[in-house]
Amino acid sequence: MDTLLPFSRLLPEERPVAELWGCQLGMGAQSCVVKEGNDFLEHLVLLRMIGLGVDARDKLHVVAVDSKNASEERRPLPIATLWSSVLPMISPKALELVPPFTVVLQCGAGPVYLNRQCITLEDDASSEAKEEEF
Repeated sequence: MDTLLPFSRLLPEERPVAELWGCQLGMGAQSCVVKEGNDFLEHLVLLRMIGLGVDARDKLHVVAVDSKNASEERRPLPIATLWSSVLPMISPKALELVPPFTVVLQCGAGPVYLNRQCITLEDDASSEAKEEEF
């Protein structure tokens, strides 16, 4: 399930600046791919919440991010370890990711829900041109 929620803040040019998004990892989908934008702007993804669903069994669930590192190798990096009776949800505060990357349910059957905020960073060249107009 890859759902774009209807909330976004728009610039005067009608270009989204921030979008809320969510996905579910579990039996149906063990991974979720976050792709690069095709607008040549830099996008920053902030994971806001990772939590177990009501139907999750009381077992270990490990969520990892899989992306290329500086050596161009792909290695999943665990970002959350959840257990429904101990720690059913986390809100990462300093986890900022740049697409493309894949979120993977490494251990457990889920369901695990992820909420993210995708921020489009403004192009410096276009912002400098607008400042010069004023």
